[in-house]
Amino acid sequence: MDLDIKEQKESMRELAKRARCMLGSLDTQQHKKLCENFFDNIFDNIEVNKNLCVASYWPVNREIDTSILTEELLNKGVKVALPIVQKGSRILKFAQWDMNMPMSIGAYNIPQPEISNHTVWLEPDIFLVPSLAFDRRGYRLGYGGGYYDSTLAQYRKKKDIVAVGIAYAEQACLFNLPTEEHDQKMDWIITEQNVMRV
Repeated sequence: MDLDIKEQKESMRELAKRARCMLGSLDTQQHKKLCENFFDNIFDNIEVNKNLCVASYWPVNREIDTSILTEELLNKGVKVALPIVQKGSRILKFAQWDMNMPMSIGAYNIPQPEISNHTVWLEPDIFLVPSLAFDRRGYRLGYGGGYYDSTLAQYRKKKDIVAVGIAYAEQACLFNLPTEEHDQKMDWIITEQNVMRV
């Protein structure tokens, strides 16, 4: 049964990647709407202060661009961190980042903050999670590495967090995605068109 689910996921992953390649980038109005959907809902019941930390991500492979949203977070005085893959672990670490920090190429050729003795490591309160597809239950389809599922599971054991799937509206599935026990459900799904609270 587990093998069947893994095969289903891999098949759907390839289809979702091909479908995403056909999607256009968000225009200015769509980016504005994405930001509105995020701030009007996620920040509605959260105290925004200098200690609040949001884990963003650097978009690759036509993932939805979070740069405008990330810039808005920084403008509001929120700490922003980007994920760092640790060798031999599926638990991501998060390095503080702002627009002026130098970048380097990390695992899977993904840009990340340059790591040095001055790197500030943070424990995020809100996680922006990229998605290949999502369903109405709040489950997402990722790349299959298990990094976000493992990281969210670890954080949920020790503190209250908010997991926000970020996706194009066209990445919504009308059917339930195949899931395994370790798959982590999002608390919210935010797109440029709508908001789904799980």
